[in-house]
Amino acid sequence: MRKKHADLFLGIFMLLLFALLADRGVLRVSETSALPESAPPVVVIDSGHGGDDPGKVGINQSREKEINLAIAKKLEQRLTENGITVIMTRETDEDLSPPGAASQKAADLSERCRIINEAHALFAVSIHQNSYHDPSVSGPQVFYYKNSPEGKFLAETLQAAFDAVTEKNTRKAKGNDNYYLLLNTECPVVIAECGFLSNPEEAEKLITEEYQDAVARALCEGILSYIDQTNSGSNR
Repeated sequence: MRKKHADLFLGIFMLLLFALLADRGVLRVSETSALPESAPPVVVIDSGHGGDDPGKVGINQSREKEINLAIAKKLEQRLTENGITVIMTRETDEDLSPPGAASQKAADLSERCRIINEAHALFAVSIHQNSYHDPSVSGPQVFYYKNSPEGKFLAETLQAAFDAVTEKNTRKAKGNDNYYLLLNTECPVVIAECGFLSNPEEAEKLITEEYQDAVARALCEGILSYIDQTNSGSNR
């Protein structure tokens, strides 16, 4: 019985102490306090090729690696302005393979996969330019790992955004099962081929800042749309 009285007395004492401290401003409970906001989503932007690897060389002698990086930087800025945390696999004209690598290309791709996997990102977008023996072929196209439903949905969303820039484009998002980057990453990854450097008209557009900005804007809109739809569950 004495223990019950003691516990009751202690409880009343603590309540009175709490009220006294709050009244004197020593202890305050903010009316506007809330749970911390969730961390912003993380997206990896991979700028293909670099350094000794120029990628595709255009019919106008443009180099893919430079166009990729220019678009990637514009996309990074747009995503950052929209509250997305961006991790770039490269920000300069560099190859990612370590010095003395037996196979420079293989080591470069392995390092890109490492960066993507360690970022714990929602997904990654690898930016490239295409080429074909027929110079009449043109248009952007997005590739995804064919066994990834999330990758397919992301690719289709980006493809739709691309098609708003190039209204006559008839290309569709396409599944793939042999691209190294798609096979060796843990999060959904898509490869955005922004155009054909083998097509004279498209090659000339892709080296202009205006068109690079239009491509970056389309990719940004597609990425934001994908994130919104994923958060709302409308891709299910």
